[in-house]
Amino acid sequence: MTVAIYGVRYDDCMDKATLYLPTELHIALREASRRMDRPQAEVIREALQTYLQEHAARPMPRSIGMGSDPELSGADSEDWLRAHFPPE
Repeated sequence: MTVAIYGVRYDDCMDKATLYLPTELHIALREASRRMDRPQAEVIREALQTYLQEHAARPMPRSIGMGSDPELSGADSEDWLRAHFPPE
């Protein structure tokens, strides 16, 4: 389904979001939009995409937790190592 809002066509791939901006930020957005000759929504989408990419959570390495053992804690590790790997 394609929807036309204010003469701009949007396909199903877009969801609507409403933003409340401080006056100064809204003025800066309008000025940037005019300067770049692009719709405010497009400027917001690009800025948000850039921000989210820069602040994306880094995935944890898959190896974390692989060696977990409920019977072994960090406090017991030296004793466990001595028991399983005696000095030669």
